[in-house]
Amino acid sequence: MASRRGQELDGVLLLDKPVGLSSNHALQRAKHALDARKAGHTGTLDPFATGLLVCCLGRATKMAASMLDADKTYRAIVRFGQETDTGDLTGVAVFEALRPFSGVERRDLDNVLVNFRGEIDQVPPMYSALKRDGKPLYKYARQGIELDRASRKTVIYKLEALSFSGLEAELEVRCSKGTYIRTLAQDIGRALGCGAHLVALRRTQVGPFVLDDAVALDALQAMPLPQSVLIALDALPAGLLPAARKQKDEL
Repeated sequence: MASRRGQELDGVLLLDKPVGLSSNHALQRAKHALDARKAGHTGTLDPFATGLLVCCLGRATKMAASMLDADKTYRAIVRFGQETDTGDLTGVAVFEALRPFSGVERRDLDNVLVNFRGEIDQVPPMYSALKRDGKPLYKYARQGIELDRASRKTVIYKLEALSFSGLEAELEVRCSKGTYIRTLAQDIGRALGCGAHLVALRRTQVGPFVLDDAVALDALQAMPLPQSVLIALDALPAGLLPAARKQKDEL
């Protein structure tokens, strides 16, 4: 029988995080649905974002740190004509294109995207969990304080427009760890001269794990045996299996 603290479950849950929840809130709801004792996730998604949240349970939590270094893929909807302080639809406008604004030309967007492929420099956003003097940057931002931030190297392996209307574009982005898609949208908007921000973001891949294999939170909560969707340690993709076996042997 499970204790009040939950069951000792080992494995990986691929969760499709819904909009409106922080990654930790989604993790805690999944943990409760599974009646799991120990769980962690391998990379935060903003509350407005959705998609793949890799949740590690029990012994699998020892792999969470290494999974933070994994490449990731996103579908991002970028709206042109306005930049916000957060880089997304939750923020306040800080720049707007001259009116009337009828959108951007596809050739101009294509020409700009070329410059953001490969290794690029990014300045982390103020609305982020990066810390300065032990305090997250977003807390300074909420007080109206802007701090200098050093640029960081990141790699954009793929950046393609899947759809385009002139006012919006859906981009597919495959990138290295530490890439801020909100900042990428801002920088694209600045390069176009019209401003831009994210109106939707969906993560579709983390390392070897893909969104198609994930379960929605409401579906997980409705399952009579939600533990059945866990990926066992010995069923993990080949690249992770040796590490999982070693950790299992050491425990």
